Amino acid sequence: MRKSLEIALLAITVFLLQGTLLSKVPYSKAGQEKSSNSQSVVPAEAEARLRAIYERGEFRAKSFRASWLQDGSGYTVLEPVAGSNGRELVRYDTAGGERSIMASLSQLIPPGESEPLSIENYETSPDGSRLLLHASMGEAEVRVSGAWILELASGKLHKVGAGRSHSISPDGRHILYSDQGNLYVYDLSNDRTISLTKNAVSGSISNGRAVWSPDGKRIAFVERNESGVRFRAMLVPSDPSYPEVIKERFARVGETISTLRVGVVDAQGNETRWLSIPQPAEGFYLGQVSWARNSHELLVEKLSRFRDEREFLIADIRSGAVSSIYHESDPAWVLASYRTNAGLEWIRGGRAFVVLSEKDGWRHAYVISRDGEEQTLLTPGANDIIGRGMVDEAGGWFYYYASPDNATQKYLYRVRLDGTGAPERITPVDQPGTHNYDFSPDARLAFHTYSTFDNPPVTELVQLPEHRVVRVLEDNNKLNDKTRPLISRPTEFIQLDIGDDVVMDAYMIKPCDFNPSRKYPVFVYVYSEPHGQTVLDRWSTRNIYHRVIADLGYLVVSMDSRGTPAPKGAAWRRAVFLSLGPLSTEEQAAGLKELGRTRPYVDLSRVGIWGWSGGGSNTLNAMFRKPEVYHVGIAVAPKPQPHLYNAWFQEIYMQTREVNPEGYRRSAPINFAEGLKGDLLIIHGTGETNTHLEITEGLVDRLIELGKQFDYMTYPNRDHGIRRGKGTSLHLHMLMTRYLLTHLPPGPR
Repeated sequence: MRKSLEIALLAITVFLLQGTLLSKVPYSKAGQEKSSNSQSVVPAEAEARLRAIYERGEFRAKSFRASWLQDGSGYTVLEPVAGSNGRELVRYDTAGGERSIMASLSQLIPPGESEPLSIENYETSPDGSRLLLHASMGEAEVRVSGAWILELASGKLHKVGAGRSHSISPDGRHILYSDQGNLYVYDLSNDRTISLTKNAVSGSISNGRAVWSPDGKRIAFVERNESGVRFRAMLVPSDPSYPEVIKERFARVGETISTLRVGVVDAQGNETRWLSIPQPAEGFYLGQVSWARNSHELLVEKLSRFRDEREFLIADIRSGAVSSIYHESDPAWVLASYRTNAGLEWIRGGRAFVVLSEKDGWRHAYVISRDGEEQTLLTPGANDIIGRGMVDEAGGWFYYYASPDNATQKYLYRVRLDGTGAPERITPVDQPGTHNYDFSPDARLAFHTYSTFDNPPVTELVQLPEHRVVRVLEDNNKLNDKTRPLISRPTEFIQLDIGDDVVMDAYMIKPCDFNPSRKYPVFVYVYSEPHGQTVLDRWSTRNIYHRVIADLGYLVVSMDSRGTPAPKGAAWRRAVFLSLGPLSTEEQAAGLKELGRTRPYVDLSRVGIWGWSGGGSNTLNAMFRKPEVYHVGIAVAPKPQPHLYNAWFQEIYMQTREVNPEGYRRSAPINFAEGLKGDLLIIHGTGETNTHLEITEGLVDRLIELGKQFDYMTYPNRDHGIRRGKGTSLHLHMLMTRYLLTHLPPGPR
């Protein structure tokens, strides 16, 4: 018996030793065949870089955040205090840069407390005499949030209520806020709280989006009634044996959505009037809700359920009359999920407005009179506005972002509000990349932040329109010094002509020891959905991750196919209408083919692809529909069954299954799972509130049913970003890197 036990223990020891040894066998670039009985490990140098990115945050760029004073004479910044975890509020003069403290740490200690408030946001009263502070206090596990008022002259600090969404009245004497679905006003003169609404029902009815009238006598708000929206059950991590279950409202594609109505209540809570906005049976959404440059008329942007129609309404709260001042429709959509075209800006005292529209095939700015009789096109030509900048009515200018010749860039332009003259580029012509501006109230100054793919952001104070640099506010020099040695080869931006007048933008990151006479495997990063571009000349930590992958011996490539929100015209953006997935899959594959045809160092016999969210879905489509093109795929948080996704997003681009059954069938990766031939890794968080885990588990079941081998990793209780919890981001990216090394051998041939 003892002898048998010794033999058994010896056998177990040998087995464990063998496993340990096998797990430590490093991958050799010399061997090009992947081994089924060994595990590739991430090289030490690559692991060190990944730890620097995701464990220590060494490649996270510093950002500059400030708020302009209303007269533009200065700006305020929250700055850390040496030797403390707190931040104080500091004022800087724009002209000379003189620094003064507006709210010191000692002033931020509430009565009876020993530690200062941690300011999350703040607002200055119109007369500049007091600050409304959105802050929290207490230990990390039991922090309490709320709002406080700091009287700048006396230094008095006092709490004004719990709740959220606090805003100060135009006269600076009242605070508007919401709490548990109802709205309240706090009177600073007598510490009295006034209840404005009493109709909130937990989980069903809530009131929000409240905004003061210019005279401070009324508040407009939106009531959301979700009582018809179905519940979705979710597990709450608590006792592992007896987890709790909560139910959240969730409007799936084709299901009932929330009912909305707009109300106006006087600031004393005495009377509420509801606007007479027609309620279609299928429901609708609301965009901008604001006062129409006066205190008796309200502007309401009403959007159809599919967002293929929008209307700007004016409601007279005295008479109850509601009239339309602008209407627009499109066979696909008027307003996409990224909302670039949303809302309007009043000019000429409310007699006219500036609006963005794609009704002529390009995103242009128009000035339209309120009566609709006058319409002026501000930005003519076959090119797009990327986004609004600022309306400088006093100076007579409309500032906007555009890049007429290169969709990977973003520059500032301006054009006259009267429609005369040609647009002027404000961003210097010798500064490529992505540029953003935070304008002073008079548009004479701006915080200008710019970056490129390989260069971290720099923020400077500039004088407009000459773009003279007053001072540098954040240079990210330490990050720049850390990054420079890693970028021996700048990222290349490429244009790929795939025929039929379709030219896609792409970028390529090459290995540091790249040899053009050899062939390298390709690792594609894909999103290629309407909500965003990947091929942009701007800084991102993800760029550094991709450079780690490239230096392992891969060509890292990303392409923006049709359907992405690139400034290439409405037809480009709407090409995917009714079926997300099939077109991008075809064009991404065509782009790879063109890449291989024009660049002999591209090895199309070794191609991997990865993406997140919609990019995860397109990774699945690539692996299932184009198995001859893609050999390895990593799909993170995908949505392989789009009809199970949320109505708000999916219905913009595909409407509902009842209206568009074939589009949904063609779009769903799950319907093409039998095409899988390569190596597939699916990654998901079990606490998903966006692309719910069950959407992916349906695909998992289908792959099992088909007898397909694949790999599946879930992160417990993580949401869509899969970053909560110590070590999560590092673990995920190490997993992806290891999977790639194991299944797609790196290095040249």
